[in-house]
Amino acid sequence: MTTTHPGSARTSLREWAAGVTVFAAIMLMIGGILDIMRGIAEIADDNIFASTRTYVFAFDLTAWGWIHLTLGVLAFVVSFGLFMASTWARVIGVGIAGLVIITHFLSLPYYPVWSIVMIAISGIIIWALCVMRKDDAFVPFESAPKA
Repeated sequence: MTTTHPGSARTSLREWAAGVTVFAAIMLMIGGILDIMRGIAEIADDNIFASTRTYVFAFDLTAWGWIHLTLGVLAFVVSFGLFMASTWARVIGVGIAGLVIITHFLSLPYYPVWSIVMIAISGIIIWALCVMRKDDAFVPFESAPKA
């Protein structure tokens, strides 16, 4: 005979939700660092990036550098809130990832392959932050009970 333990299903669901949240936090942190690096590169030397004159969106690369740098710093800071399982960090993280998607779409002519990669990473971040339900929230890591 098999016995079903109702607590074990709930525990594995919480572990899965915790894993997805940590994944999103790490991805948001990495994406933030990469955006910071891209922002610095755009501010420091515009010669790295190719530009096309026939694209609908024509923006100054230095302005794009400051936008990417700001979003990168915000993403990096919010990722620490995700490690604490904060609801505010999940909401702001989805917003920042959405803004990253928009900015990288608009900067496609300057660095197309990297923009597509960052759009994909941001999409995965949004999925990871939205997939966890409030009921599956876990206790922050430093106050987790000892087994």
